[in-house]
Amino acid sequence: MLIKNPAKQLDSGYLDRTPLFQFVLLSLLFPMWGAAAGLNDILITQFKHVFVLSDAATAFVQSAFYGGYFLIAIPASRIVRRTSYKVGVLIGLSVYIIGCGLFFPASGLATYGMFLFCIFAIAIGLSFLETSANTYSSMLGPRRTATLRLNISQTFTPIGNLLGVILGKYLIFSTGDSIQAQLDAAPTPEAKLALGHDLLQNTLLPYKYILVVLVVLLVLFLVTDFPRSKPRGEEAEKPAGLAETLRVLGRTAQYRKGIVAQFLYVGLQTAVWSFTIRVALELYPGMNEREATNFMIAGFTCFLVGKFVANTLIARFSAARVLVIYCGIGAGLLVVAAFGPAASAIWFVIASNLVMGPCWPTIFGQTLDTIGDKRYQETGGAILVMAIVGGAVVPVVQGGVSDVLGSLQMSFVVSALCFLGILFYFRSNLRHDVTDDEPTPAMAASGEGDGVRGDDRG
Repeated sequence: MLIKNPAKQLDSGYLDRTPLFQFVLLSLLFPMWGAAAGLNDILITQFKHVFVLSDAATAFVQSAFYGGYFLIAIPASRIVRRTSYKVGVLIGLSVYIIGCGLFFPASGLATYGMFLFCIFAIAIGLSFLETSANTYSSMLGPRRTATLRLNISQTFTPIGNLLGVILGKYLIFSTGDSIQAQLDAAPTPEAKLALGHDLLQNTLLPYKYILVVLVVLLVLFLVTDFPRSKPRGEEAEKPAGLAETLRVLGRTAQYRKGIVAQFLYVGLQTAVWSFTIRVALELYPGMNEREATNFMIAGFTCFLVGKFVANTLIARFSAARVLVIYCGIGAGLLVVAAFGPAASAIWFVIASNLVMGPCWPTIFGQTLDTIGDKRYQETGGAILVMAIVGGAVVPVVQGGVSDVLGSLQMSFVVSALCFLGILFYFRSNLRHDVTDDEPTPAMAASGEGDGVRGDDRG
């Protein structure tokens, strides 16, 4: 190894101090899955016109993406448990690289199914990365600062979302007429087919840049010595089997509710992001895709700002109480977007991003807090990762509603209903608040620390 780690590992798996280089390198993984998710929102708009798809069919981009997470989360957690977090990261980066590389033959074949397969392959790599990196970030240093470390790492994710959308805006979308207008202006079917092929070639460009970054990260991880950060001695209990874990978790009502809430949240977030550009194009017919992408950038900016505001509020009040209010506001904004004036609908969709930021980590942390025996927490966390399959389902449902109603704007009522479902989850959590003097690895993995425990500061 070229770079050594001087920090001392404790029996709990934590370190006596944070190795700065390793922590920064690990944190640079977070924007990589953010960029992939951001690019999906661009691809949906591109594929809609090139492959002549319905709104429901375009949402299968997200189905392929989050379906990969769903299938691989538990196998990834088992591999990480038997090997190390670093091995999980190396597997994730390698598969991510393969998935990006598959875009090159996919652009030649020019079939929707092949592109979906590429996205699915990328999602498999990302599932390994997220399963490894979220917990590993919390373990790279003293236990008392575990939450702070993961909060710092997670801040990079929405930055990755923004970078992905910006790459798509300037490398995939062009200036001038919209994609549909260009295709309609083609003089012959052969010219239209050739133009569609050229447009698909543009999808390669952002993945070329991502590939370069991924290869650099892979090399750096290979030559850097990382601590195992696994409990040892008395701290290292034999993990429970999968069947036993599922029986115990299945009997915990609040855990089951958390799974449903996570499903709904990722579904609504993905649906809102998937259709932001599309609804802008529907509401402003003369706008091209590059201009419409500015609304997506505004949405991600609101998401990032809202996350910082929420962290401040959760530091003073009960997280469940804050999220009940947030979800009520979010549902209201999307109802107005769905049934209000068309001219202002896009701005209410964008504003809903302000109240999304704290949902995922708070649901994650509060759900894991319901697990009393830490032997079940690793698999419990993996099941929570699987719950993000909501991102594969809700956008398809919203796209189907759009096709039936003939209005993408009105379909945002589906996302509003998801917000209401999450609101009821946090209302139930107000009756199940717990306190703990020290964050466990599971709590740290939520990224919210004390806030997700719903303590008595509210």
